[in-house]
Amino acid sequence: MYRIRMVDASDDDVADTLVDLHRLTFFDAATMPKFDLGAWWLAYEADDAVAFAGVVPSTYARNSGYFSRVGVLQRHWGKGLQFRLMRAVEARGRRIGWDSIVSDTTDNPVSANNFIRAGYRLYEPDVPWAWSHTLYWRRSLR
Repeated sequence: MYRIRMVDASDDDVADTLVDLHRLTFFDAATMPKFDLGAWWLAYEADDAVAFAGVVPSTYARNSGYFSRVGVLQRHWGKGLQFRLMRAVEARGRRIGWDSIVSDTTDNPVSANNFIRAGYRLYEPDVPWAWSHTLYWRRSLR
């Protein structure tokens, strides 16, 4: 049984856990997020943190959140954790009045499939913020 909890990333122990999970899920393939920005969640199995996600206000999409990162330890893949974390991010966005959540994937078909399954749609932002082959996703919260 997994539990999803919003966490205080300004707490040193929580920040250390987020950094550890990021390193274990992304290795050197992605820059370390600024965990002191936005809202963050951890997924636990018993007392062990096994996944994380974060959202920040989007700087590219009006009145939207940017789903900035999600990572799940490999031994917990296939348990629906990314999907559940996405739902937690969306619930937060609705509570604070955002119109949508946006994100992107690059060379990651598993995450792209999870976005599709979670109801996100491909879209073309006015100002693309990543690579030329990046896929951009948006889910309306209204």
